Amino acid sequence: MQDLSPRHVKTEESLRLGVVSGWYSTKVSGTFVSGPHDSEADCLRKIAEINPPKKSSRGSTVT
Repeated sequence: MQDLSPRHVKTEESLRLGVVSGWYSTKVSGTFVSGPHDSEADCLRKIAEINPPKKSSRGSTVT
């Protein structure tokens, strides 16, 4: 399991990186995992899809 974070890439940075401006899910290392997404909420939904919350042995969600 990897920790993913939402990251917004603005136009100036997107030109430098050669990617489309938008929201991306990224690893701690900064590597893009998915995107671009239209909004932070869309990005967070994708992160939840890729990285579902852990469940404890009792069946409750661990955060």
